[in-house]
Amino acid sequence: MARIGMVNYINTAPIYEVWKATINRPDWQVTEAPPSALNRLLAAGELDLGFVSSYEYAARPAKYRILADLSISATGPVGSVFLFSTVAPAELTGRLVLLTGQSDTSIRLVRIILEEFFHVRPEYVVGEISGRREPDGKIGAVLAIGDEALRIKFENRYPVQIDLAEFWHQTTGLPFVFSICAIREDFVRSEPETALAIRDALLHCRAAGLERTIAPCKTALADSVDPAACFRYLQGIEYDLGPTKQQALEKFFTYLISRNEADEQALPLKIFPAI
Repeated sequence: MARIGMVNYINTAPIYEVWKATINRPDWQVTEAPPSALNRLLAAGELDLGFVSSYEYAARPAKYRILADLSISATGPVGSVFLFSTVAPAELTGRLVLLTGQSDTSIRLVRIILEEFFHVRPEYVVGEISGRREPDGKIGAVLAIGDEALRIKFENRYPVQIDLAEFWHQTTGLPFVFSICAIREDFVRSEPETALAIRDALLHCRAAGLERTIAPCKTALADSVDPAACFRYLQGIEYDLGPTKQQALEKFFTYLISRNEADEQALPLKIFPAI
């Protein structure tokens, strides 16, 4: 039995919708959850591999390798990871920033952007974003991701909207890799052929799914987001992990290590299979 984690957001639809329609392997068990939940399951050994926050690999690199050429990333705007603010970022020192608890990577990214790039020191609290449509007088800014970010952006109620991947790209010149497919070291050692077969299946699903990304948009957010806007959003999501994406991961991990938020062994990256 191989236990696989899949993010249950619209941005995985080009891979996951094809997987659900074409992969029929009772011995491959899939768990759907937000990235932060998959992080915990993979770290605890309750999953063998899956799409998890990039930060999860950086925090516990001895446990994992990175499955080659798979990611959820963007070169420029990602469209689903936003800092929604009532004031300009330079005015957030001492203000409260509400952070979604669904993505460890996005939490670290927004803190790097605010503290290292804007040189401000807000107060942070992790809490529930769902249903928070109107700006709150006690909260200066909100970090939202995934489908919730798409909805808040569509409603256009916050005067300042910063796409974190776009800002990272403008500042560093690099893409941003939000999620990688991490695989446990013990699973690679015990089941290398199964690991390769799952990677091949994911790559097949990616190739097929990128040819028809409009289909998931007709149902997933039909109540609140125009399917055409959803389609444009999916066009900005990238699923590879080529040399430039690996360089981007290294840049992010370097920031994390310098801030004592990641294990130094996160670098150099460990890719499986080595290509």
